[in-house]
Amino acid sequence: MADSEFGILGILIATLGGAAIGVERERSGHASGPTARFAGVRTFTLLGGLAGVCGWLWASGSAALSAVILAGAAGLVVAAYFAAAPRDPDGTTEVAALVTIAAGVVAGVGHLALSSAVIAVTALLLIEKSRVHATVARLDETAVRAGIRFAVMAVVLMPLLPAGPYGPLGGVKPRELWLFVLFFSGISFAGYLARLFVGARHGYLIAGLLGGIVASTGVTLAFSRASRREDQSVGRPLAYGVVAACTMSFVRVMVATAVLFLPLAAALVPLLAAPFLVGVAVVLLGLRRPWQERVEVQTLRNPLEFRAALQMAVLFQAVLFLVAGVRAVWGDLGLVVSGAVLGLANVDALMISMAKTAAAHGSAATPAVAIAVGILSNTLFKLALAAGLGRGSFRIVAGAGLAAMAAASAIALSWGRL
Repeated sequence: MADSEFGILGILIATLGGAAIGVERERSGHASGPTARFAGVRTFTLLGGLAGVCGWLWASGSAALSAVILAGAAGLVVAAYFAAAPRDPDGTTEVAALVTIAAGVVAGVGHLALSSAVIAVTALLLIEKSRVHATVARLDETAVRAGIRFAVMAVVLMPLLPAGPYGPLGGVKPRELWLFVLFFSGISFAGYLARLFVGARHGYLIAGLLGGIVASTGVTLAFSRASRREDQSVGRPLAYGVVAACTMSFVRVMVATAVLFLPLAAALVPLLAAPFLVGVAVVLLGLRRPWQERVEVQTLRNPLEFRAALQMAVLFQAVLFLVAGVRAVWGDLGLVVSGAVLGLANVDALMISMAKTAAAHGSAATPAVAIAVGILSNTLFKLALAAGLGRGSFRIVAGAGLAAMAAASAIALSWGRL
């Protein structure tokens, strides 16, 4: 495509982007009435087109002329805000205008996809204003603080960490290690938010399902204890919640391993499919009957506490050293045995160590077996928790469900080794 045609396309996209924002502002009533702002569909369309022309001028070598025009457009927006601020301090329209100008310049320069993405996200935020405000209103103080902590951990701390490695057995790689912490903390935080918004209003089964994204062992422990305190009528719903959490943990494992090392996830599919399907069948059975519940069990805590993140980093590194040493001394058999032991303590650390082992040695078969064995040992541990701490119908239903999932895991492992 010729430069002139490419420039015309950029200006056209900038104009259409401005028109899209302008239509939203016009339809939302912000361009008319006693509290009208300075711009509607026509002004936004013109701003977008003007910004696109400025971007094209900049790319053509006329940076000074482009800067003067852009300064005038931005000055118009700022003046409009100060004119309207005494009667209405809301500056959403003016900020949207500045974003439109910036996106238009980006389109005029030639970055069409980036410009379109900025306009699309801006329009979505404006259109979904009520939902965005409702979502923010439902965030508790813990969630807000956790989000800020995550931003600090990702944007501030990680760039300061050295790459490494330092020491034997593969060494310590601080930046990579912290990236693992952020990854798994982010998954857990997503589950925490989902539980905050949905789980508390839809019963123990859904609460367990969402809690499984964070920590299925924690859900099992909390629900087992609750079965001793609560009325026996909620024993079955609590049990189905435990099975749901354990079923969701398989999804967490598959997503995490796919991100860490895709061939490992592919090798895990035949080993985890059977217990996952057993869990799905039990969950569907639990969904068939409406339960009268009082969801008051607190199963989750904030997964982004800084101290917890540091402890996670230390644990991950210790496991990496342990697995490297075990493999060097005992080979593949030691790898599988370490998987069984680590499954009792931390499946996330097990996944990281096996993903790194698979990537380093070019084979995912034995690491996949080690992860599957670890998940089996973790399921048996949760079965012991449910049987030992639970009572009544909870113990029967949760025990049967977890035992069936463990049996399916054992069969899949035996079949896979044949």
